[in-house]
Amino acid sequence: MNDFLDQVETCVPALRRYARALTRNADLADDLVQDCLERAIARRGLFRPTGSVRAWLFTILLNIYRNSRRAAGRRGETVNLDSVAEPASPAPQPGHIALAELARAIDALPIEQKEVVLLIALEGLPYAEAATILSIPLGTLMSRLGRARSALRLATGATAEPHLRTVK
Repeated sequence: MNDFLDQVETCVPALRRYARALTRNADLADDLVQDCLERAIARRGLFRPTGSVRAWLFTILLNIYRNSRRAAGRRGETVNLDSVAEPASPAPQPGHIALAELARAIDALPIEQKEVVLLIALEGLPYAEAATILSIPLGTLMSRLGRARSALRLATGATAEPHLRTVK
């Protein structure tokens, strides 16, 4: 039991980072991670030691996120006014503009491509583990990643292949 909880605890920073990138909202991300951890601990008997705890937790988090998106689609979207940038204030530096542009481009991706890009580029997961988390074949993951990279190049005006994948 303690070994399981220790493994879960080591995954929390990565879960928070991924949830934050998916939701683009710190409060929603924290809620998503909390829901994921509650579900994982309550259902720890369903975990099979044949796979990694990390992959299992990411799968739970992703399923909760997808379910909440479906529910939100039926309710309509809520906009947090605190997250709306002031149009009259210029960015303090060019790097900030580039990051904001990339974040907007990632947000504009279809959800299937966004999930892949964030697992590979943000979390640095191996392709096979990301495919397992998303419950898709490896070839499908590669196709989605390729389409996402092309869309990001097009959206950001980049001419060279971006290095979204640094860890194999």
